[in-house]
Amino acid sequence: MAEENMTLVTEFVLTGLTDLPGLQVPLFLVFLIIYLTTMAGNLGLIFLIWKDPHLHTPMYSFLGSLAFADACLSSSVTPKMLVNTLDKSQMMSLFECMAQYYFFGSSATTECFLLVVMAYDRYVAICNPLLYPVVMSHRLCTWLISASYAIGFLHPIIHVGLLSRLSFCRSNIIHHFYCEILPLFTISCTDPSINALVVFIFAAFIQAFTFMGIIVSYTCVLFAILRKKSAKGRSKAFSTCSAHLLSVSLFYGTLFFMYVRPGSGQDQYQDKMYSLFYTIIIPLLNPFIYSLRNKEVLDALRKIIKI
Repeated sequence: MAEENMTLVTEFVLTGLTDLPGLQVPLFLVFLIIYLTTMAGNLGLIFLIWKDPHLHTPMYSFLGSLAFADACLSSSVTPKMLVNTLDKSQMMSLFECMAQYYFFGSSATTECFLLVVMAYDRYVAICNPLLYPVVMSHRLCTWLISASYAIGFLHPIIHVGLLSRLSFCRSNIIHHFYCEILPLFTISCTDPSINALVVFIFAAFIQAFTFMGIIVSYTCVLFAILRKKSAKGRSKAFSTCSAHLLSVSLFYGTLFFMYVRPGSGQDQYQDKMYSLFYTIIIPLLNPFIYSLRNKEVLDALRKIIKI
C-alpha cells in the first residue's frame, strides 16, 4: 500500500561535476575548449583520411572509423554537460536519459570492437606483410567496420530495455554529469539486481573478449618486431603499435574500473573521474596519439595546409 502511494519520478536532475558556484564558469570554458578541440581533431582526421589517396588503406579506414566513434562518444555526453554546468535546474526526462545512455553505450561498445579490429590489422601487416593486401581486402575491412558498429548499436538496446522495468520514486537526483546507468540503479524503487548483473556480465564479456584479442595480436606483433633485422623497420613498427597500445590502455583501464571492478558504482567522486576520462579525455587524446607520431598523417596535413 505504501508503495502504491509513492510518486513516480519521470524527470531527473544531474548534479554535474561540482556544486561549487565559483567553479561552474571556469569548468564550462575548459570543457567547451576540450569539446571543440575533440571535434576538430577527430573530424579533421576523418577529413584528412578522405582527402589524401595515400591514406586510403585498411589501417586508416579503421582509424577514421575510430575517430567517428570518438566524436559520437564525446557528443553524447559533453553538450548536455555544458548546459547543465551553467544551469543546474535543467531537467532530463526518462526518455532523454535512456537516449543519452544508448548513444554513449553504442559509441563505447563500437570503440571496443574497432580497437580489436585495429590490433588484428597490425598483426596481419607486421606478421604476414606479403599476404596483407589479400587478407585485408576492401570487402573484409568494410565487413569488420560494419560489424563493429552493428554490435555497438545492438548492445545498449539490452540495457535500455531492462531500464524500462525499473520505476523511480526515491529521488530524481542523479549524482553524475551524464545519465550513467549505475547511478540510476541507486535511485530505483524497483530491485535493480537483474539490471546490475546483466551490465556486469556484458561489460566483463565484451572487455575480456576484445582485450584478449588485442593482447594476443600484439604479443604476436612483438615477437615479429623483435625478429626484424632492420632497425628502421623495428622503429616504424614500434611507433605505430605503441600509439595503439597507449590508447587501448587508457580506454580499457578506465572502463574496467568503472564497470567490472568489485564495488563499482559506489564511490560517486571516483566514478565521475573514471567516466570523465573515457567520455571526454580519451576522445580528445586519440586523434593526437595516432597522428603526432604518424609521418603519413603529418605529410597529409602539410599538403592540406599548403593548399
